[in-house]
Amino acid sequence: MTDRSAPRVLVLAGGLSHERDVSLRSGRRVTDALRGAGCTCLERDVDAALIGELTGGGVDVVWPLLHGSSGEDGAVRDVLDLLGVPYVGSRPAACRRAWDKPVAKSVARDAGLATPESVALPHGTFRELGAQGVLSAIADRLGLPLVVKPARGGSALGVTVVREASELPRAMVACFAYGDVALVERFVPGVEVAVSVIDDGHGARALPAVEIVADGGVYDYDARYVAGATEFFTPARLTAAAADAVCRAALVAHAAFGLRHVSRTDLIVDADGRPWFLEVNVAPGMTETSLLPQAVAATGEAWGPLYRRLVEAALDDDARRA
Repeated sequence: MTDRSAPRVLVLAGGLSHERDVSLRSGRRVTDALRGAGCTCLERDVDAALIGELTGGGVDVVWPLLHGSSGEDGAVRDVLDLLGVPYVGSRPAACRRAWDKPVAKSVARDAGLATPESVALPHGTFRELGAQGVLSAIADRLGLPLVVKPARGGSALGVTVVREASELPRAMVACFAYGDVALVERFVPGVEVAVSVIDDGHGARALPAVEIVADGGVYDYDARYVAGATEFFTPARLTAAAADAVCRAALVAHAAFGLRHVSRTDLIVDADGRPWFLEVNVAPGMTETSLLPQAVAATGEAWGPLYRRLVEAALDDDARRA
């Protein structure tokens, strides 16, 4: 029986992806916040002893804060479902839709969201057809500048903005270092924003948009996680109409993907105030420089009580499902 006065939460952080360090930092922040809100909280990595610990009766809720494939492709959540353990966050099928960026763009487009024109190509296509011919066709069709990114991945690892055709081969090499499929999409100039959505049992609500201004002009890995490398504005410096549009877009994405409890949608707002969907995240970062915690702070809410309500929402969802 769960003690609702002090639910026992196991925060999963670490994993073996390229984003391990980010995950560990997210885990520490959430663990500290939950303890401050009265939860009994344990932070641990993923290993062969985890299943035994989960089936031993000492855990009420799991909060997966694993970034990268180990935490965002739905596999760990599939195992939690098999074990009947409640968890914070989206179900496996929703995670898989969000994790694969070409699939996510299709889901967003079907939901009525604008998303930059793109092409997704595996590494083998370049070997079979010849890299130069394929790259020329991409540049001719999509134009320049372009954004090259792994079809699956996070934290902007392997992402390059290509402004000259001569830069494209090197960008592809950098991308394929992090995955076998490259997503190449048309670059949309504008204001980069992130909109987090929270559903703590009272309906989904969008938090204030966070505007991102990276010192180097590109919100890459260092810009995300090195303190002082990026300037943030919360709420974003948008017109009232554009601010409303990005919040509505994030809520549409949250619903269209079938997400649960928490998500973050990344968008570009063009010169006409139109939001363009880039991607949606099922395990947003929770570090000291991450976007969701900044959005929460802008509302005046305390992190601990909000995170605890997400834990309680996971318990309530599990009770309804049972």
